[in-house]
Amino acid sequence: MTIFLDENSRIVVQGMTGGEGRKHTVRMLSAGTAVVGGVNPRKAGAAVDFDIDGRTRPLPVFGTVADAVEETGADVSVIFVPRQAAREAIIEAVDAGIGLVVIITEGIPVADVARALAHAREVGARLVGPNCPGVISPGRSNAGITPADITGPGPIGLVSRSGTLVYQMMYELRDIGFTTCVGIGGDPVIGTTHIDCLEAFERDPDTEAIVMIGEIGGDAEERAADFIRENVTKPVVGYVAGFTAPEGRTMGHAGAIVSGTSGTAEAKRAALEVAGVRVGTTPSETAALVRSIVGR
Repeated sequence: MTIFLDENSRIVVQGMTGGEGRKHTVRMLSAGTAVVGGVNPRKAGAAVDFDIDGRTRPLPVFGTVADAVEETGADVSVIFVPRQAAREAIIEAVDAGIGLVVIITEGIPVADVARALAHAREVGARLVGPNCPGVISPGRSNAGITPADITGPGPIGLVSRSGTLVYQMMYELRDIGFTTCVGIGGDPVIGTTHIDCLEAFERDPDTEAIVMIGEIGGDAEERAADFIRENVTKPVVGYVAGFTAPEGRTMGHAGAIVSGTSGTAEAKRAALEVAGVRVGTTPSETAALVRSIVGR
């Protein structure tokens, strides 16, 4: 099984006609993902041709997400629209009945994300991101920008604030494979958290071990540690990026800033270890810890 996304997911791309939307739609289609169309009000009724393994694959462009849902049965949206249009795009998707919205766009104002997230929660939709690589269930579906050829299906679940470290951990454990990999994004306000993914992986019978990657800033990892201690029975291996980050400086993500001892990598590692999580000091050491657990 997988979490959030599987081979039956039908994906619409908001912003498919733009440069990034086109490029990553090709990636998703090449991975076998069921991308069913795009949304652009100015190009409604058109079609975009994609070259997939030497074959032309036309996808329709709809004027609204509601039209796409009605015509194709789409239940997932991947958003590539500019930051100033992102809030409206998210709200449009959830109001059209989309249950999972993956927001790739970066630099969205925090207030816009907070308003869109509050609305999504009211209607029962899940947001992943913003500023994230998305969700991939290897061999089944890929909603976002994660390269699909790094790894295959297997027994590991992965959740990470860092997109780059999603890719690296997938590569480090490529011979074992993953049920689902979720890049949740590193902004101060995000739709899906470590805890959401931990809870889903705990319920998934095919996930044997969980890798949780965090980074400096905030208290998300400490809260996840509390959740693991009380609710997770499966082995969890952790990694926290930013052990050498200087105090008071933002590192990479908008949420990766520390003040004093709050939000430091050491504090997060300590909290995770108290919860029984084995924490690696490098991605490669973290992968080795996972191997020792799954026995491969």
